[in-house]
Amino acid sequence: MSTPVTRRTVLAGGAGAAFGLALPGVAAHAGGHHPTSVSFTLDARTLDGGEQVTSVTLDTARLGSIDPAGLTPGTFSVHAKATSPIPIAPGDLIFSEYDLDRTVTAARLDRQGNIVLELSHAEGQPGGGTLGYILSRGRNVRLDLVYTITQNTPIVRRHGSPLTITRFVQGRLSNPEVDAFSHHVSRSGLKYRLYSPDHSPRRGRRPLIVWLHGGGEGASLPDDYYDNETTLRANRGALGFATPQAQQIFTGAYVVAPQSTSYWMEDGPRFAPLIREIVQDLVRRKRVDPDRIYVVGCSNGGYMSLEMTVAYPDLFAASVPICGIVQPLSGEGPPLITDAELAQIKTPTWLVTSLDDDTVPPETNTIHAHDLIPGSLVSLYDHVVWNGYQFPGHWSWIYVARNDPSLDGTHIWQWMARRRR
Repeated sequence: MSTPVTRRTVLAGGAGAAFGLALPGVAAHAGGHHPTSVSFTLDARTLDGGEQVTSVTLDTARLGSIDPAGLTPGTFSVHAKATSPIPIAPGDLIFSEYDLDRTVTAARLDRQGNIVLELSHAEGQPGGGTLGYILSRGRNVRLDLVYTITQNTPIVRRHGSPLTITRFVQGRLSNPEVDAFSHHVSRSGLKYRLYSPDHSPRRGRRPLIVWLHGGGEGASLPDDYYDNETTLRANRGALGFATPQAQQIFTGAYVVAPQSTSYWMEDGPRFAPLIREIVQDLVRRKRVDPDRIYVVGCSNGGYMSLEMTVAYPDLFAASVPICGIVQPLSGEGPPLITDAELAQIKTPTWLVTSLDDDTVPPETNTIHAHDLIPGSLVSLYDHVVWNGYQFPGHWSWIYVARNDPSLDGTHIWQWMARRRR
């Protein structure tokens, strides 16, 4: 049977549907009102360490004017259960399923009159994530979430008797940053998510940023799990380029995040034309400037960004491989990208890694590639620390997602935006 565990260095848990029960010991229709059913939304944010459910919004605006002074963290209780969407093989591990009470830190009204229950959350805190990591597959999956809401005290209304909700119905998982990316499938069957900037006729064609995910965000074949979701929920790699700050720097950019049907390193030369097909299709259908196409990737995707500049030396204006892989991680077999190929890369390249990366050794990968790629730049960090929290050393993509790497006063997003093919 599966063994649910929690580990700081691996992302957690998904989305699903459920309903809560009536308040124990309280009449189903207090004050003579008919039984009341309320739907609720799971509100999520993609933190640097992965997506978490940070609050729950109850659709209470239709119930009349609620007195916010009557709402406390104890008015409602929230229980969360997260399970894998696909079977886990006997003896396999998944990080992290959970079944626990979420701490309500505040209860408030939003502008529409809906009750928002703020939930305790933080980097590395278990029990709020939306992704699980299946060890044998080396893959993240979007876990099925079941949230149960229990009302502990009646809701005080400005007009009318206090109210007890008798049934709670779980709705969608809402993450505005993720939801801003539309779903697509290429002609070759590769799924991808696309962020499209606001358009102004005066601005003409826009840049395109290609984000290539790490190994954990590919498909989980042969389970036939290919969701086009984890690429945006596992980290802020693609989302960072869709933020207002990045969009201002790039004067409005498309951001595309293809999802591998397995993992890029498995067969990079085969995947390269499939990624190029998506790029060419966007240039053809959208207002993409072919002279301002940038490729960025982390870990497996860092390898793939290098592979793309080897295969298509004239396609990209700049490349940012993050903790990219050049040599086989097993230490055996031929290099994934040869020294001769690295030496022939002519795309402007800025490599990023952390020196304490114990997944992809920096010396034989990022530093080695920097020594061979003509004119390349490199940012080497001692550790991955953001907002006072230390992440695993492999997670140096956090720095690029926050536009932190800089050389001679120029940050990496600005450097990219200035490059032209």
